Amino acid sequence: MSVELLADKLSSSFIVFENELNGETKTDLHRIRRESMAHFEKRGFPSIRQEDWKYTSLKPILKHDYKVFHKGDQALDFSDIKKFFIHDIDTYKIVFVNGVYSSWLSETTHQGYDICTFSAALRRHRDVTNQYFSKAADNTSAMVALNTAFAQEGAYIRMSKGMSAVKPVEIIHFTTEEAGSLLNQPRNLIVLEEGSEVQIIERHQSLGSKPVLTNSVSEIFVHANASLELYRVQNDADTASIINHTSIQQHRDSRVRTAVFSLGGKLMRNDLNIAFLGENAEAYLDGLTLLDDGQHADHHTRVDHRVPHCNSFEMYKGIYDGNSKGVFNGQIMVRPHAQKTNAFQQNNNIILGEKASVDTKPQLEIFADDVKCSHGCTVGQLDDEALFYLRSRGIPEHEAKALLLYAIGDEVIGKVRLKELRNRLHKLMAKKLNVDFQMEI
Repeated sequence: MSVELLADKLSSSFIVFENELNGETKTDLHRIRRESMAHFEKRGFPSIRQEDWKYTSLKPILKHDYKVFHKGDQALDFSDIKKFFIHDIDTYKIVFVNGVYSSWLSETTHQGYDICTFSAALRRHRDVTNQYFSKAADNTSAMVALNTAFAQEGAYIRMSKGMSAVKPVEIIHFTTEEAGSLLNQPRNLIVLEEGSEVQIIERHQSLGSKPVLTNSVSEIFVHANASLELYRVQNDADTASIINHTSIQQHRDSRVRTAVFSLGGKLMRNDLNIAFLGENAEAYLDGLTLLDDGQHADHHTRVDHRVPHCNSFEMYKGIYDGNSKGVFNGQIMVRPHAQKTNAFQQNNNIILGEKASVDTKPQLEIFADDVKCSHGCTVGQLDDEALFYLRSRGIPEHEAKALLLYAIGDEVIGKVRLKELRNRLHKLMAKKLNVDFQMEI
């Protein structure tokens, strides 16, 4: 299937989608859907002719005849998927199978705060969805507009004022072999009211061998003195691709910590936009990419300092082997009134394979004069002197290289505050490096 035919199929599918909404087509929310679909039809899929997509072509993953909807049997044996959960700790769980909510695999709540689905929020909390839906995400982006047009299901988390979630939240999307080639478009809406706290872990996992494309959008609103930790684990099959767009708005004295771990998949594109709307807010943006043959990861970040006295700290690290490809494009914007800004950005990359490559573009745009801002990037190979030191002490070459790479990755993994997730990530990294350190991680 060509890119044009897939776009035509999506236009036809939107008409079918509308026909199944009944009275909802007259709502303001659906007006936004229609406008978004018109925008996508006008612009089409992104191409390498656009600056933001210069190094990432979607053509290889858009050639498949994706199903837009799936309504088949959603049954899964928990024993077959248990390994994908952080089962060392108790968590709330919002689980989807082939894009459909699975109530029996999930554990949600409405006790003091809401942890459920976006579709449930559309029915029960229309005042909240009307207030926040499509208010943070950039609908000028074609892929965001496409997601907005079909927005119907995903995770909904609303933390009430002063409430802290008693346990972390896991959002997991499974795609089965029986679903065939599937296009998933989850829409997440997360609202932290004043003084609230929550930790979230998100994962997308293909259980089959068919091509899968996920086009996910998350809108997150962190109000005064609220705290969010958001961790994403991308360790999917080589036939699975994801385009992930996250927009976060932070108000005064709020704290946000995000980390994305891109460890496997055919193509991973992560757009993360953070806007400071209130003073004394801070954000930590971390990322670790570890790829091998044929895998592609593209990280685009934008931190918008709109007000004074805010801090942002960004560190992305990449390790590329085989003929893998990495892209990092990080932008820090400091507006004229954002005095006393403190912004740091660093992107470090190790190239292991002769055909591996990375394109990195850190950017600072500063329009204020009383700020502390720095950025930098490195692209290189393993330190020969450090490698020689380890080899001289009897450590075989493979293990010596793995130890050095492990230390690089641990600079990011070590910042994860959930011990159980941190342990899982350490083990995933050791597995990717094909080494057993014979120690408790």
